[in-house]
Amino acid sequence: MSGAERYAAMFAALERRAEGAVVPFAVLGDPDPATSLALLRALADAGADAIEVGVPFSDAIADGPVIQSAAARALAAGTDTAGCWKLLAALRSSHPSLPIGVLTYGNPVVRAGVRRFYAEAAGAGADSVLVADVPMEEAAPFRDAAAAAGVAFVAMAPPNAPPRIVDAVARAARGYTYVVSRPGVTGAGASLQRGAAAVIAALREHGAAPPLLGFGISEPRHVREALALGAAGAIAGSAIVARLAALEGDPTRALPAIAAFVRDLKAASRAA
Repeated sequence: MSGAERYAAMFAALERRAEGAVVPFAVLGDPDPATSLALLRALADAGADAIEVGVPFSDAIADGPVIQSAAARALAAGTDTAGCWKLLAALRSSHPSLPIGVLTYGNPVVRAGVRRFYAEAAGAGADSVLVADVPMEEAAPFRDAAAAAGVAFVAMAPPNAPPRIVDAVARAARGYTYVVSRPGVTGAGASLQRGAAAVIAALREHGAAPPLLGFGISEPRHVREALALGAAGAIAGSAIVARLAALEGDPTRALPAIAAFVRDLKAASRAA
């Protein structure tokens, strides 16, 4: 099954159940490989509809301090790209039907070789790759490599995107479309900006891959707000990572607490 097909099956099943997608995010290797894998499996077992994982990078310009700190911990623990693929393969082996997306930056992809990076991601079990700092105007080599590897190319649409960017994102994105809820970097927020609603509506008019709202999803009500804005679901990153960091010294407490949080997010996706 290709990456786009796993996402399509997920969204079709959610539509039949009248639910939104809940997609937690974690940085691979944070705070160490063993805990990272346990976390990923706990997220899946708690009811995540898909999982997004970050390849740790030292200059993660789209991320706020919480996720940057997680990347630093992962790198300090020795996590490299090969280690990321091992973690991804282990998650795929235990959850064969779960859509898994990779979030990374252009530097690690180019350093590895664009086609090689996508081929290795696919071989490890990734369904999609999102390169956060590559603009649509420069995305062709990444789209081509994704297509060659059978990996869904995920594009980002900011809340202030002009029509030409919305159109380009709609035509390019596969699997899902990452809609940024607000300008700036990742991080838990108090509320979501309504400006994303116009972008989501425009993406749907263009027949884009289902839009998932990210940046600032930190409470169950944010999932309900995302669905009310027209999104097909929500991606929660900093809220997950912060909980892990707060209880880093005791994974036996951290993982159940994070799993309970994901269950609360998932419950909100049914009540919207």
